[in-house]
Order: sequence, then C-alpha cells, then structure tokens
Amino acid sequence: MKNTYLLLFFLCINFTLLAQDTLPLRGLAIAAPQHKSVDRFVKFIEEEVAPRKVNTMVLRVDYNFIYQSHPELAEKDGLTQADVDKIVEACVKSGIKIIPQINLLGHQSWAESLGKLLEIYPEFDETPQIEMPKEYEWPNKDGLYCKSYCPLHPKVHKVVFDLVDEITAAFKADAFHAGMDEVFYIADPNCPRCGGRDKAELYAGEVTKIRNHLAASGKRLWIWGDRLIDGKTTGMGMWEASMNNTYRAINLIPKDVMICDWHYERADPTASYFAMHGFDVATCSWRKPEVAKTQQQMLKDLRSNATDEMKDRYKGMLHTVWTSAENFMDMFEDNKNEEVNEATTFKAIF
Repeated sequence: MKNTYLLLFFLCINFTLLAQDTLPLRGLAIAAPQHKSVDRFVKFIEEEVAPRKVNTMVLRVDYNFIYQSHPELAEKDGLTQADVDKIVEACVKSGIKIIPQINLLGHQSWAESLGKLLEIYPEFDETPQIEMPKEYEWPNKDGLYCKSYCPLHPKVHKVVFDLVDEITAAFKADAFHAGMDEVFYIADPNCPRCGGRDKAELYAGEVTKIRNHLAASGKRLWIWGDRLIDGKTTGMGMWEASMNNTYRAINLIPKDVMICDWHYERADPTASYFAMHGFDVATCSWRKPEVAKTQQQMLKDLRSNATDEMKDRYKGMLHTVWTSAENFMDMFEDNKNEEVNEATTFKAIF
C-alpha cells in the first residue's frame, strides 16, 4: 500500500511538471502551398507536423486562391476549393486549427513587383507618386520597402472584406490573420485622405475596423505585433518595432486582438509587454534554434510565475516560415543538410 501511495505521489508530481512545461499554442505560420504541391503538403501535415503536436497553422494565402468574389485578384493556378478541402480535412483529423492570412494595409508590394490588390486597383495605393523600381535595392531615396493601401479609401474595404469573408469560409476558420507588420507608408502627406493624420490613430482605426468586421460573424483577428512597440525607446529599431509612432496604437485597439510577437535575432521579452496591456500573445521564432528555445523557455517561466490574470495571456510559440512551403518541405526532408535554418529551428522547439 505504501508503495502504491508513493507511485501515485510521483505520478502527480510528474503530471504537474508536465502541465507547467506545456504551452497551449504550438503553432506554425507558413505560406500556402502551390496547387501542384497540395498532396505533398497534406502528407507533410500528417507525417511531420501533426506528430509534433502542432495545434495551430497560420496559412499565408494572400491571392493564392481562386476567389469567386473577386476572380480578378486570384493568382493563376491558385488553390481551388477542392485543394483547400484536402488541407482542412488533414488539419481537422490532426487537431490543427487553421487561420488563413491575407496581408492587409502593408505588404502590398515586394521588391520590384506590386501585389495583386494594387495591380488591379491602383486607386487604393497610399503612395501612387512612388513608382516601383526596375531593380529594387534597400535603402532607397523613396524609403520604399513595401507599398500600403490607403485605409481611408472609400472602396478598399468592400474589396478586401469580400476576400476575408470568402477565405475564412473556404477554410472553415473562426479566426483570420491580417498581417499588418512593417507598415512604413501610412498617413503619407501627399495622400488627400490620410495626409496630416495621426499615424497611431490611423493604424488603430484600421485594426479596429478589421476586428469589428470579423467580430460581427464571431471571428477573431490576429496580427503581427511590431507596429505596437516603440522602436526608439526599446532600441529595437524600424523592423521589429515602430519608428513612425504607430506604437501608441497599443492603447487604442480592442483587447481581444491576438498579437503575434516576432523577434528573430534575440529573445526579446516583449510578450510581457503585450500581456500587461491585456492582450493574448504568441512568441514567434524563425531560423535560430537557440533563440527559439530561449523564447520557448521564457514563455514557460512567465506562465509559471504569472498571476492568474496574466498567466493565460502567454499562449505559446508560433514558428514562422518565410520561404515557400515547397522550400520548407525540401529543407525539412534533407537529412544530410545540417545547416541551421527554418526547418532545424522548427524541429528544435517541436
């Protein structure tokens, strides 16, 4: 009998330690595969992602889908509904929640190319006077990183909300990721609608507008958190934080917005900053295993030492992949390649 009690005691201790060591969110943020790679992607989910107990997948779809509401915005050979159904079925079977993403506000261009939205609807461009270069380089005289759409254009939300509604329905999703990171063009002085406006208020207004649209149908908004951090005070600069004063929007947006807090070179402890402002937060890793493991342990420590009010705001890890799904799968499957990259970091934390 004594041995039985001891066994039960040690089992309880082990289960308690396991519970303390477990983060609720085990996520992967990755580009949606190309149409021709869907079956391979489904196999990858079933054989590699699911066994690692990943329970959330942010899938960057953007215009890689044959939209019915706006077929003019669909990429050639984009995903069909049948393709999406295969991915959804694999994720449901594996207990993985899908959160589709379309970049809203910023990231409306890349390098020398306009994104689909501004290509088809150039009137939505916040900075139409800045022409896309033939050969992109950074830095440049125009301060061009990525274009933004004008959040005050009277017709832009009709278009983008049609896409949001269609893609969330296609993936049977109860949440949507709007991106909204690295927004450098906002409240441009030459914009007849935005010029002279407060950048924090303008950014917060766009976040709130998207959030309210989603909330009307019971869906939740996710965004990247960099625009809500003061880049000057923290020393984090213009990429992982804001140097154009949008950071004050943290006090202006609804508290039910899910924040994805990315830092790739250091394990910056900004999850506590968002949690203390009342937000749920996921810490985002990329391609440095030691940084990712430190981030993961930091979240566990925060949860174990937090008040009851704060603890559950630290949701967990969201590993980000910024190459194509196909390249990520190639890296993942190359057992001979010991290079530290997005795949090896993913394996290190999951």
